[in-house]
Amino acid sequence: MAALLALLVLFILYPVVRVLWVSLSDEEGKLTLLHFANFFRRPLFREALWNSLLSGVLVVLFGSLMAVPLAYFSVRYEFRGKILLQTLATLPLVIPPFVGAVALQLILGRSGMVNLLLMRWFDWSVPFMEGLTGVVLVQTLHFFPFIMLNTAVSLSNIDPSMEEMAQNMGCRGLRLFGRITLPLMLPGYIAGSLLTFIRVIDDLGTPLMLNYKNLLAPQAYLRITTIGIDDVDGYVICVILVILSLVSLAAARKYLGLAEYATVQRGAVAARPVHGRKRFLVLLFCGLVLGISLLPHMGIFLLSFSKVWSFSILPATYTLDNYTEILFRVPHFVRNTLLYTILAAGLDVILGAAIAFLLLRSRIWGRNLLDAIATLPLAIPGVVLAVGYLRVFHGWDFPGAGAPLTSTWFILVIAYTMRRLPYTVRASYAALQQVHVSLEESAQNLGANRLKTFYKVTLPLITGGLVAGGLIAFITSSVELSSTIMLVPRFELGPISYGIYVYMQSAALGRGAGAALGVVAILLVSLGTYLTHRVFGGRAGSAFRV
Repeated sequence: MAALLALLVLFILYPVVRVLWVSLSDEEGKLTLLHFANFFRRPLFREALWNSLLSGVLVVLFGSLMAVPLAYFSVRYEFRGKILLQTLATLPLVIPPFVGAVALQLILGRSGMVNLLLMRWFDWSVPFMEGLTGVVLVQTLHFFPFIMLNTAVSLSNIDPSMEEMAQNMGCRGLRLFGRITLPLMLPGYIAGSLLTFIRVIDDLGTPLMLNYKNLLAPQAYLRITTIGIDDVDGYVICVILVILSLVSLAAARKYLGLAEYATVQRGAVAARPVHGRKRFLVLLFCGLVLGISLLPHMGIFLLSFSKVWSFSILPATYTLDNYTEILFRVPHFVRNTLLYTILAAGLDVILGAAIAFLLLRSRIWGRNLLDAIATLPLAIPGVVLAVGYLRVFHGWDFPGAGAPLTSTWFILVIAYTMRRLPYTVRASYAALQQVHVSLEESAQNLGANRLKTFYKVTLPLITGGLVAGGLIAFITSSVELSSTIMLVPRFELGPISYGIYVYMQSAALGRGAGAALGVVAILLVSLGTYLTHRVFGGRAGSAFRV
């Protein structure tokens, strides 16, 4: 317990506290709120705060308009192609949002495919990707599955007798949905909306790719990287990002605590077949939503094979040189990603198993504190953790390297490990909950000590949860950009996400190679997602139950 607490305090709590301290102290080390007052006095920062809040709300709103009907149709209706619908609806999560931003520029941008066709046919265009509108569009298409998946789970667990009683009393249609169904599914819907909101305000890659900097995360990045590590405004912005996340979590918990959502029966809702006009409207809505949400996949795939794609509806010429570039000329991006993420996932599995075991199988003081610190990264944006690492470890020599920890690639492994630790802790905890303590007691009664009992009995029984948690850590770390872009020591030490950013920002290097890296990232995430479901089956979602 002491070793784990020391480790988590050093790499999670202490960097965040240092960021908080810098934002609250003056040059003499005395507490002050002057820096926060200065933040709200500056129009640029006020606008960035407003834009971040507005983008989060708009993404949740538009994402809900797409996600809630899809969730309802997939749970309550039976029709041909339902499995395909459920599969395609989760594909937007496979493509990193900053990769999708580049792809949508080629399709919906000022000189993209759609606007070129509109100019040719009607002599006018639509600014789909301009300013904050483009950021909200990309984030909506990427994050709406979080709302859909959580809402679908809540819908499937509603006691059907509640709706049947309301129907017997004459309540039907939209009134039944608004009075009965919607209130009962609120826990899942709010969980998905909260996760979406936090991910939106934490998103750094999408605004940078679209060259829109007037949001909190890009402002924090620009202050630290251009002005310097001692710029106080960057730390103030980081603290405000953390406050927004924590306030969102507290507000959601408070709201859900105002009512009782438990029902006696669960999971007995039978899907109704739909026919005729109703079936046509359901399929039309699903087709439109999925068609739009899968545009980034089409764009990034075409770009990865293009040699020239500028001011044309489709690429002018096609080539395989982009894949030759990333696989043979600069293979370090893929190699580094595999090295960093596999190491981080392995460390997460070890730490997650140890923490879960202490939480469930011990009565040692400090368990609640350990759980709280291990869960904290869920509410800490990647930019904040990266700034804290730069502040704390920039002058700390890494043992054996003779250089600061921030100048070695291991700082990325540490960042990925701490950022994804909550996933493995939750997965391990869920798996260990299903192992009855009597199995371990039986082994100890037969002469096995605690260590042997763990290796011979407990570990084999929770292996599925450990592997699933490790795979989730792997796939989410492989496309992490918020902390990566600030912590990469040198170009040759960068992972795939950093390579995509560099290629997409440089006309000389070529965006096609960046798109090819994006395709590789999509394949890695797809493989990890497939393996997670193979290992964890229908319980994969328990890894995210926090």
